[in-house]
Amino acid sequence: MVHRTTDMATAARHRLYEDALAMLLGAMLVSLGVALYGKATLVTGGVAGLALLLEAAGGPAFSVGFFLANLPFYWLALQRMGRAYTLRTFIAVALVSGLSWATPRLIRIEAVDPVYAAIAGGSLMGIGMLVLFRHRTGLGGVNVLAAWLQERHGLRAGWLQLGIDIVILAAAALVLPLDRVALSLLGAVALNLNLAINHRPGRYLGVT
Repeated sequence: MVHRTTDMATAARHRLYEDALAMLLGAMLVSLGVALYGKATLVTGGVAGLALLLEAAGGPAFSVGFFLANLPFYWLALQRMGRAYTLRTFIAVALVSGLSWATPRLIRIEAVDPVYAAIAGGSLMGIGMLVLFRHRTGLGGVNVLAAWLQERHGLRAGWLQLGIDIVILAAAALVLPLDRVALSLLGAVALNLNLAINHRPGRYLGVT
């Protein structure tokens, strides 16, 4: 019985090419959502939201800001998640950064309704993150920091991440029109609904 369980777990493991394809697909979906957000001048939470906000304020492009802002978090990921997870996360972040730079050059979006951009963009990012999560890959940033602070200092990771996201969205109100901030909140709901509905224990048995 033990051998059978072990064999089933081994058979369920993702192959290397499956992980590679999943990282590429997840990064493509996230970068497409980012392209819609950028066109509609919306922001989201976490490091991605910070990079979008800096771009909207006249700072570096999202592709550069997102990659650079994630650099300090790899040490935390290495300490808490291990080398394999950290390497996959680094690759995923690099892919999102590169594809976010390439997507506007590959797809010309002349105009987009901001409500549609909030819902579709948030959903695309949520589905892309879901693909990455199911292959034990993240996008670094705030979630790693929150998990580390919870482990080291007992702070609740969920509340801490929510607080950081609120700070980012509050800062967006200083740069963006209030209707764009409200639509950014709508996009955050769409993103997290996709994760909440689909990212449940027991629904997906493939592991890496």
